[in-house]
Amino acid sequence: MVRLNARQAGIAAVVVMLPAMAGCGYNTIPTQQERAEAAWADVQSQYQRRADLIPNLVATVQGAAIAERTTLTQVIEARARATSIQVSPDTLSDPAAFEQFQAAQGQLTSALSRLLVSVEAYPQLQANQNFVQLQAQLEGTENRIAIARRDYNEAVRAYNTTLRTFPSVIWAKTAHSGSQPMQLFNATTEAQTAPSVTFNLGPAQPGGAAPTVTPGSAPTAQ
Repeated sequence: MVRLNARQAGIAAVVVMLPAMAGCGYNTIPTQQERAEAAWADVQSQYQRRADLIPNLVATVQGAAIAERTTLTQVIEARARATSIQVSPDTLSDPAAFEQFQAAQGQLTSALSRLLVSVEAYPQLQANQNFVQLQAQLEGTENRIAIARRDYNEAVRAYNTTLRTFPSVIWAKTAHSGSQPMQLFNATTEAQTAPSVTFNLGPAQPGGAAPTVTPGSAPTAQ
């Protein structure tokens, strides 16, 4: 008969317990958490893609020497607010931080919607291929953002469920007691309201010259 020392016995016990732990939900919480965090990274990537497109869009609209300035300024300011607020995976369980991030992104979405509605009054922009391409890229990005947010919500719902249901709830109260529910995206007030447009028909810039804007940087409000 083979006798095991204490260390060998401990290793053997762990080997025997591993399948049982996996089968009773021990690994479910970290697995679902990783999926939710990966989905969040995709959300941030799509929002950043949108932020990177905006300076070129603003420069193109300004370059067309249109008279309306208020909506452009709102887009510039909303972009600055949205890019200044970051939510890391560590703070996804913080309702206040998440609400602040969502509100800032919602304000930018609303400002962009008003801008795209307002420029419909300017045929020269509709004929500008650069503007048309940027508009198409923004529309595509908005679709990607919607899909990324949906996928994130699905991943978070699955993760949050593991923290409350048997048998994983046992581990949520013991080995994974530091795991907290993550926040979900909700429909914002702006998303449920059609954009309103107020034309500020001030004088266009002399000669139609557009201010210099470096792609990828925040343009200066006029």
